[in-house]
Amino acid sequence: MPNERDTVLLVCSGNTCRSPMAEALLRAALAREEGALARLKVASRGLAAHPGDPPSANAVRALRPLGLSLDRHRSLSLSQADLDRAAAVLVMGDSHLQALRSRFSPLPAHVARFRDFLPEASGRDIPDPFGGDLPAYEDCRDSMVEALPSLLAMLRSRLA
Repeated sequence: MPNERDTVLLVCSGNTCRSPMAEALLRAALAREEGALARLKVASRGLAAHPGDPPSANAVRALRPLGLSLDRHRSLSLSQADLDRAAAVLVMGDSHLQALRSRFSPLPAHVARFRDFLPEASGRDIPDPFGGDLPAYEDCRDSMVEALPSLLAMLRSRLA
């Protein structure tokens, strides 16, 4: 019996900065939705994660003003089983798309960058803040927040 595809999976490199921040932001946004979107699960993984690593301290700090916590997060590596449960996979940059396509098969029908649903003039990749100062993480967070309305609209149209 096939697994139900009920998860939106966020993917970055190490699963300590971008994808955990995106997970917390998307989970909070979906909690305000109704119907099928409210039932979606959200998870994050890393293509080169060291399982068990805590989130970056600046990722934690960047989410605090929004009332979001990464206290329970520990990094996990991406597996084929994760992809097999995913209704959609959202990556942080083009390099993650290329890595997914070269390392895993099959992929879910919906694989895209987190910012792919913004108007054309917007940048698509979310820069990696790893090792940067708090403003770099805040910029990363803000680029995700900017993308949430268009991302939710896509999820409503494709998954609801």
